Amino acid sequence: MTMTHEQRIADELRIRPEQVAAVARLLAEDATVPFIARYRKEATGSLDEVAVTSVRDRLDALRELDKRREAMLGSLEERRLLTDALRAALTAAETMTALEDCYLPYRPKRRTRASMAGERGLAPLAELLLRQDRGVLPEQAAAAYVTPPDTEAARAVPDTAAALAGAGDILAERVAEDATARKRLRSLLARDGVLSAAVVKGKEEEGAKFRDYFAWEEPAAKAPSHRILALFRGEAEGVLRLRLRPRREEDALRLLRRMFVLNDSPCGRKVQAAVDDGYRRLLAPALETELRATLKTRADAEAIRVFADNLRTLLLAPPLGARRVLAVDPGFRTGCKIVCLSREGALLEYATVNPHAGSAAARAEAGETVLRLLQAHGAEVAAVGNGTAGRETEQFLRELPGWPAEVPVVPVSESGASVYSASETARAEFPDLDLTYRGAISIGRRLMDPLAELVKIDPKAIGVGQYQHDVNQAALKRCLDDVVISCVNAVGVEVNTASEQLLTYVSGLGPTLAKNIVAWRYKNGPFSSRKELLDVPRLGPKAFEQAAGFLRIREGTNPLDAGAVHPESYPLVEAMARDCGAAVADLMARPELRRSIDLRRYVSGAVGLPTLTDILAELEKPGRDPRPAFKLFSFAEGVHGLEDLRPGMRLPGIVTNVTAFGAFVDIGVHQDGLVHISRLADRFVKNPAEVVSVHQEVTVTVLDVDARRRRIALSMKSGDVPQ
Repeated sequence: MTMTHEQRIADELRIRPEQVAAVARLLAEDATVPFIARYRKEATGSLDEVAVTSVRDRLDALRELDKRREAMLGSLEERRLLTDALRAALTAAETMTALEDCYLPYRPKRRTRASMAGERGLAPLAELLLRQDRGVLPEQAAAAYVTPPDTEAARAVPDTAAALAGAGDILAERVAEDATARKRLRSLLARDGVLSAAVVKGKEEEGAKFRDYFAWEEPAAKAPSHRILALFRGEAEGVLRLRLRPRREEDALRLLRRMFVLNDSPCGRKVQAAVDDGYRRLLAPALETELRATLKTRADAEAIRVFADNLRTLLLAPPLGARRVLAVDPGFRTGCKIVCLSREGALLEYATVNPHAGSAAARAEAGETVLRLLQAHGAEVAAVGNGTAGRETEQFLRELPGWPAEVPVVPVSESGASVYSASETARAEFPDLDLTYRGAISIGRRLMDPLAELVKIDPKAIGVGQYQHDVNQAALKRCLDDVVISCVNAVGVEVNTASEQLLTYVSGLGPTLAKNIVAWRYKNGPFSSRKELLDVPRLGPKAFEQAAGFLRIREGTNPLDAGAVHPESYPLVEAMARDCGAAVADLMARPELRRSIDLRRYVSGAVGLPTLTDILAELEKPGRDPRPAFKLFSFAEGVHGLEDLRPGMRLPGIVTNVTAFGAFVDIGVHQDGLVHISRLADRFVKNPAEVVSVHQEVTVTVLDVDARRRRIALSMKSGDVPQ
């Protein structure tokens, strides 16, 4: 009996088929992943976002498989090639590879040597040879297929050699298209395949960055994601020539000969020659292409996973919160762009100063301007971009006579700020403002709330991935969009202050409804309750159901609107409050009332203990932010550039990127250093993400500085601490 999609996915993910069916039903009703994971726990058996996403993706993949299967069956039916056995084989195929193998012999194709031999009537000769009867002499058998001299050229078989060659071509193609042969050889390649690279002659200097791979060889099964992507990039740039073959080609030939060669008769030797030809000319190149695609898919998946993990950490970085900020986009030649922002992130004033112009007068004038702005707007913190002139600008502010000791100077990552500055979003926010000031605004706002500001930037521009431009872009976009949506809904969004971009990622909304919410807010003022969202044009009951629990109204008429309790559960909370003889606000404020609640009294067919437990936890800390608390960080004093580094130095740093081969760390010298995976810890590390994450504060030891190539080798191992 054929296994259903629900059963197959359940087996793969080790969950129950009914959980898969529940997720499939909810997805079909246009429910989002965050909504299903947060508010439909009874239906799914409390599957988390990772599991729900996995079910969604596998359902999509299996539906694509079904779509391809139906197309094949339709084509075969139309061409009258569909037999019961072939239908059964196609129906039983559980992977796209198995499906394509079944269909390969029947797939419409351009004329091949084998098809032309078939047109010349040589298929019976091929069948005769394949039987490998010991009493049959191939040359004698082939003589019957030689055509008269006046035969049409396309059907001519001038001699026995041509007849045998044509029959051999038919056999070679049959070997190459045999599903069992492909499966066994594919397994051999996957197990023992060797990926090798060599430099293209004359490209040694041009492709110097690929020097490590000019004469490279390693087992394909063990090649890490970043190396596979590097090799493919080298090939795409015309620097490297890649090959993927079995470690011992004789193993592949031996495997095929055992399948097709029955004996050492004259016919058997002809079959062996055809098998060898089929392997070298057809099967090996085809399977190499296929396995290369498999390696690429595997490498893409790992690179995308690393990118997604880094992006999640970055988006959920600690927010400073509502503070008055003086933000600086630093620069040497063009000066430092300074903006003052309100606690809501609104632009109050902006200016350009030149503290690094070289003259004392310019530095003094810059200091006066900065202090005037600081005092005029009551700035509580200074945010300084960590790019060019960043460390020098930090030092300038800290050493400025009259700079308040209680106003910290905080370095902020500039990654993606320039992309935002030139974006349509930035132009819409600040149409008359120079883009350099927009960059400073982005720096200041991302200190206040990284998530709210970073959602305005294409995740690929944030710079926390590896080989992000080499991977499957559709898969990358889908995964990164999932991460952004997950983070936004995990934190929750204040509907009365959120930007259109932030609202776009709220469950059930999207660009049109986000725009309509902002327009409604602009016309009618702030929302006073979640119910008012239903007055927004085109925001109907379905969108309200999906979005309401993730939208916050902190000073509304209903205290529950400030937290993550879904409006559909308000009657339950009100019943709990009545049973306690209190108001809902009292229930939220008084722990002893909440402790007195017996949740089992409120279990029903629609609501179980998982939801009730979530409700009680939310009443305790309504609208709590899951992100960690903000902590100030400072780079080492006196270390501003590569020339200041010495091997053995112990320095504080911030992890900026985590890859499969290690972590990049900003130590305040305008060039990130690399902590190789072998130097991340005193123990063996298989996955760097087990040890470090983006934005993590670490202490590193400088091992080596290559000023010419601007490379810094760092270590986090205790054994590398200087004595």
